[in-house]
Amino acid sequence: MKAQYWISGVAAISLTAGCALLVPPEEDPLFLKMTDIDSRLIRVERLIENQGLMQLLSQLESLQQDVQSLRNDVETMQFQLEQSNARQKDLYLDVDQRLQKVEQAAASGAKLNVLEGGSLGPGQLPVPGGTDRANYQAAFELLKQGRYDQAAIALQQFMVAFPASDLSDNAQYWLAETNYVTQKYEKALVQFQQVLERYPDSRKIPDALLKIGYCNYELERRPDAKKALSAVVAQFPETTAARLASQRLDRMNSEQR
Repeated sequence: MKAQYWISGVAAISLTAGCALLVPPEEDPLFLKMTDIDSRLIRVERLIENQGLMQLLSQLESLQQDVQSLRNDVETMQFQLEQSNARQKDLYLDVDQRLQKVEQAAASGAKLNVLEGGSLGPGQLPVPGGTDRANYQAAFELLKQGRYDQAAIALQQFMVAFPASDLSDNAQYWLAETNYVTQKYEKALVQFQQVLERYPDSRKIPDALLKIGYCNYELERRPDAKKALSAVVAQFPETTAARLASQRLDRMNSEQR
C-alpha cells in the first residue's frame, strides 16, 4: 500500500514538472527579465556609440574650421608676398631705368632731367616753360623721392616764378617740410611761421601750426611748443592735426612726471 502512495507522489511531481516545462517563453518571468535587461543593454550601447559619433563629428567640424582658417592665412600671406615681390620688381625696374638714362646721358654728354636723376641749378624750374601746376607736381615728386635738396630748390623757384599761384601756400609748407625732415628745425620753424603770416586763410594752417609745435619741441622750447600745440587743439578740434597735437601734449606731460 505504501508503495502505491510513493508511486502516486512521484507521478504527481513529474506531472507538475512537465507542466512547468510547457510554460511559453513570453510568459516566463525569468525570460522576460532577461529580455528587458538585454533591451536596456542594447539601448545603452547605442547611446554610447551615438555619443562617440557626435564627439567625432564635433572634432571633425573643429578640424575643418582650423584647416579653413589656416587656408585663409596662407592665402593672405601669399597675396602679401606677391604684392611685396611686385613692389620690389617695380622698384628695381624704376631704378634700373633711371640708371640707364643717367648712363646714356653721361655717354652722350646730354643734360639729364631733374626727375630722371639730374640736378637743378639756382633759379631753375623742374619743368621749364611748364605751368605752375606742372612745376608744383614736379617739385612734390622730388619731395616724395626723398631728394630734399632738389625739392627745396624747385619749390623756392616755383614761388618766385608763380607768386600768384593758388598753390603757393602749399609750396611754402612743403619747403618748410624739406628742412623739418632733414632736422634743420630752426630754419623749418621760420618757414612754417611764414605759412601763418603770408597765407592766413590757407588750409595748411593747422598743419603748419602743428609743425611749429614740433619744431619748438625738438629745439627744447617746451612752453612755445605747448602754446602752438594747444592752439591747434583749440582752433581746429576736428582735424588730424588736432589729434596729433593732443598726442604730443600727452607725451610732453608724461615726460614731466
